[in-house]
Amino acid sequence: MHRKFVENLIFLLTLNIIVKPLWIFGIDLTVQNVVGEQVYGLYFALFNFTIIFNCILDFGINNFNSRSIAQSENFLQESFSKIFTLKLLLGVVYFVVVMLSSLIWRYKGYALWLLLLLTFNQFLSCFILYLRSNLSGLLLFKTDSFLSVIDRVIMITICGILLWGNVVNEPFRIEWFVYSQTTAYIITILIALPIVLSHTKLHSPFVDIACFKQILKQSIPFALLALMTNLHNRIDAVFLERLLPEGIGSAQAGVYASAFRLLDAATMIAYLFSVILLPLFSNMLAKNENVKTIFKTAFSLIFVYGFLLAMTAFNYNAELMSWLYNGHVEESSRVFGWLMLSIVPLSATYVFGSLLTAKGEMKKLNMIAFTAVILNILLNLLLIFRFQAIGSAVASLCTQCFIIIAEAVLVIKIFGFSVSRRTMVKISVFAAISALVIFISHNWRFHWMWNLCISLILSVIAACLMGMINIKQTIQYYVSKKNDVN
Repeated sequence: MHRKFVENLIFLLTLNIIVKPLWIFGIDLTVQNVVGEQVYGLYFALFNFTIIFNCILDFGINNFNSRSIAQSENFLQESFSKIFTLKLLLGVVYFVVVMLSSLIWRYKGYALWLLLLLTFNQFLSCFILYLRSNLSGLLLFKTDSFLSVIDRVIMITICGILLWGNVVNEPFRIEWFVYSQTTAYIITILIALPIVLSHTKLHSPFVDIACFKQILKQSIPFALLALMTNLHNRIDAVFLERLLPEGIGSAQAGVYASAFRLLDAATMIAYLFSVILLPLFSNMLAKNENVKTIFKTAFSLIFVYGFLLAMTAFNYNAELMSWLYNGHVEESSRVFGWLMLSIVPLSATYVFGSLLTAKGEMKKLNMIAFTAVILNILLNLLLIFRFQAIGSAVASLCTQCFIIIAEAVLVIKIFGFSVSRRTMVKISVFAAISALVIFISHNWRFHWMWNLCISLILSVIAACLMGMINIKQTIQYYVSKKNDVN
């Protein structure tokens, strides 16, 4: 299982490292710069608004489905058609709830039309995740990996033509960005559905109330967790856009979006860990196998990744934001520096949370998430009016730190994992060395990009020397794999 984890993680990361930077830095950031902070700020607030209610679409079914299939392949054969129908019905409920909520928040005109489009896109996106959950539950990680980047490849193509292809005579509009998402999601579904059907059968969709009740009852803990996670992760931009005066609110949401989109992009790597870890942990726990080795490997890798990103963003915030954006650089830089510190606890949560979810500790996870929502809302209300976007960034950091501390205590208590003095020393020495190197590199006499690259290389070397990244183990893995083939 450890070999399977490493192999599929490398494959998944490789695909996403090739595609996602093109999307983030080539398309997404270009769109932000072209349409301006106010227009993108409105889009971002509406996008987050639709995500908050995403739990209705998912209702925890995706994680529940992946976990159940990993524990028993028969679950796919028995439940696919029923869940397929249920997903369509949940889409109708989701649409009604979002539209009614938009009236309460007084969205109208252009904003309401954009919200309608984004609501449809959220349905398509969540349906793709459901199809992928069937494949990850079957441990078909490579197929799932391909599907994870197809929509981005299509969007890169469409938006690239619209931005630089000289096929239109007017400036790029945010609606085109949304339309490209719609097209990409539909094409991805048309590719993914036949792949899933090759492993099961889709009977004529029918309404089975008793079955729906049973599935929803089992999925409720997952749905609650998704709702509260979306709330404490996404409510910041909505608060900024709605609570601050008109004009200022959308501008501050745009400033926050410029920083948050980079955090969101960075978090995708951590999310990819959970895509593999949740079904893998579920499968191993069902077989009473020891998960400590995989957990330790995953945590070490994700900590190195998150810590280096956090230190880089905090020390090079002005350089990075001025390189990526055209306007509001000074304000965005400060927000970016504080917000990206959240990547350390946020990334680790995907490892700890996957293990606790696989174990079925949903009640305790929901208690943590509920407390995090209350904490996040209180901090936002306390800080937004005085510090605006920076206040939201600090609120997010405090919330994520609380979550990871609570989950770490829970994992140690439930699984009996002990943290040795040697491990603590390794982590502390690595963190101290890499933080110091990145900090002093800021004053080296080279161009800041060279300073940044050199400091990251030195930090990765430090991680290898401290055993945070086990090069010897990786080499042995590939040698053993080659011998198995021969």
